[in-house]
Amino acid sequence: MKLLRTLMLAGLLGLGAGPAQAESGPLDLNKASAEQLADALYGVGLTKAQAIVAWRAEHGPFTSIDQLAEVKGIGPALVERNRDRVIAGSGQ
Repeated sequence: MKLLRTLMLAGLLGLGAGPAQAESGPLDLNKASAEQLADALYGVGLTKAQAIVAWRAEHGPFTSIDQLAEVKGIGPALVERNRDRVIAGSGQ
């Protein structure tokens, strides 16, 4: 019974619902900070988000969302899961 109450409270507070997406629309991979990426993307914590920012610094701006799969620790399934949550600037 205690678990049920906890789950109901979590649902009311929006806890555990996954990352929040900005109300203004998808996040730009070429402008977002690691913290913003970690907050917005499913399955991406701060370490992977920092890897995204490092990839961008080394290779230049993303021209396609599919390039996320080139980042260590991010595979095609994770790209697909987050495809509607990000854009790659004007190169999308």
